[in-house]
Amino acid sequence: MFRCPTILRGILYGLGCAAAVGTLSMPARAANPAPDQKSTFTVAQRAELKRLIHDYIVENPEVINEAVVALQAKDDAARDEKQKSTIAARRQELMDPAEGTVIGNPKGDVTIVEFFDYNCGYCKSMFPAMMETLKEDGKVRLVLKEFPILAPSSVTASKAALAAVKQNKYADLHVAMLGHKGSLSDETIMDLAKNAGLDIPRLQADMKAPEIDKIIARNNELASALQVNGTPAVIVGKTFVAGAIGKDKLKELIAAARAKS
Repeated sequence: MFRCPTILRGILYGLGCAAAVGTLSMPARAANPAPDQKSTFTVAQRAELKRLIHDYIVENPEVINEAVVALQAKDDAARDEKQKSTIAARRQELMDPAEGTVIGNPKGDVTIVEFFDYNCGYCKSMFPAMMETLKEDGKVRLVLKEFPILAPSSVTASKAALAAVKQNKYADLHVAMLGHKGSLSDETIMDLAKNAGLDIPRLQADMKAPEIDKIIARNNELASALQVNGTPAVIVGKTFVAGAIGKDKLKELIAAARAKS
C-alpha cells in the first residue's frame, strides 16, 4: 500500500514529466510579458505549460500511476540500502546486546534479531513459529529487542522483562507475556511474572532502574535508524524483513544466512 506522501510526490513527479513533454512540444514564442521572478518562464509560458500538463494527464492518465510505482520502487531501494548499511555499521549492537536479551542457542551459527511489542497481535501470531524454529533447529540464537510502541502497558511489560534479567528469568517472562492471549494490563503482567517464578517486589524495584529506560531509548533509536515503523520486524543474518512471517519463511531465511556465512 502506498503512503500518502509517496503518492503526492509521485503525482508531482508525474507532473514534472508531463511538463518536460509539454516544454519539448512548445513552439518558440516571440516577446512576452515580463518573466515571473520565481521562474525562468514568462507568465504566458507558464499558463501554456499548465494547459499542456492538464491536457497531457487527461490524455495519458497512466503516467501518474507509472510515476508513483517508479517512485515507490526508488524509495524502497533507498530504504533497503540504508537498512543494509545500518545493519553492517551497528552489527555488534544488534547481535550482542549488553542487556542480555538472548534466547535459543547462545552460540548458534545464525542470529535472528526481532523488534517486537508484547501487545502486538502480529508478534503473538509469529511467536509459535519462532519458538518451534528455535527448538527444531538448535543452532539459532534469537536476540530480542524490546520495542514497546503500542500502549502504556507495553512499556510496563518491556520494563518487567528487562528487569527479569537480574533474576535470570528473562526468557521465562518473555515466553509468558508474548504467549499470553490478548492485550496485557499491568496487573496481568505482574500475575504472569509471579507465575514465572519471579520475586515481584524485587522485580518492581528493578523496573525503576535508570538503565532500563536507557535500554528502551537505545532500542527506539536503533529502530529509527533501521526505519522500523511497526512490529514485528526481524533481521536474519543480514536480511531485514518487516512484518510477521511463518516458519517456512524463517527456515528459508536461516538457510540463506547459513549459506552466506
